[in-house]
Amino acid sequence: MILPLSAAAKLKKNEIQSLGAKAAIGSITDLDFLIKTFEGADAVFVMTPPNLGATQIVEDTISVGKNYTEAIRKTNVKHVVMLSSVGAASPIENGPIKGLHQIENLYNGLENTSVTFVRAGYFYNNFFNDIPLIQNAGIIGGNYPENTNIPVVHPVDIAKIAAEELVKNTDGKKIRYAVSDIRPGSDFASVLGLAIGKPELPWVEFTDEEYLNGALQGGLPQEMAELYTEMGRGIRTGVVQKDFVEHGSPVTGETKLEEFAKEFATQFNS
Repeated sequence: MILPLSAAAKLKKNEIQSLGAKAAIGSITDLDFLIKTFEGADAVFVMTPPNLGATQIVEDTISVGKNYTEAIRKTNVKHVVMLSSVGAASPIENGPIKGLHQIENLYNGLENTSVTFVRAGYFYNNFFNDIPLIQNAGIIGGNYPENTNIPVVHPVDIAKIAAEELVKNTDGKKIRYAVSDIRPGSDFASVLGLAIGKPELPWVEFTDEEYLNGALQGGLPQEMAELYTEMGRGIRTGVVQKDFVEHGSPVTGETKLEEFAKEFATQFNS
């Protein structure tokens, strides 16, 4: 299987090739590059990372999904594994996830191609963004209450699930959730706090306005800050978690919050 690489991944080209894979370096906005890359592939894993510093973030994400869809059609790829997200069932109130909702619809329209939608939980790594808040204000939080249960996932668990799905012989379209743990906001405060020597670390619920202003002060561009604020509001109202809960809240990943807390502490203390 050949996967396109981001600019940041170019430095890992030798590592990729040492595993016996071929690194295809190009832009996922380049349809011709994608077609060339997908030719002869039995299966492809596709993801559409948002451009954090750009405008029209959702629209650009959907545009990449359209490129993938066209490349898959033209090369007659038979099996696709897509990195999607918990909350992608909703077209609204989910921030940047709404782009993935539209891309899922595009892939659902692919004929003669099986698609597995890997709907991932909230990435553990996102908590690294809270380190300055903890260091400067002694708090952690979001624009949802501490008793809100959040499905979270470790990237390693996503990789394992994606690898499993890529080698399966499947038909049609299906959803698989990539979730390592489900915990309330209060647990993120207590478990991460304990790991960094702050066992009394409180979870603070911000208003949407407070969260937005904090994100802007933290350096996020306006549009992305607004999208993250919307996603937090969707978590608060249950829109984001709704599809996951309706599917029985399956947890198939192995990395629990306590295990991730060790990584968090290392990052916090570095």
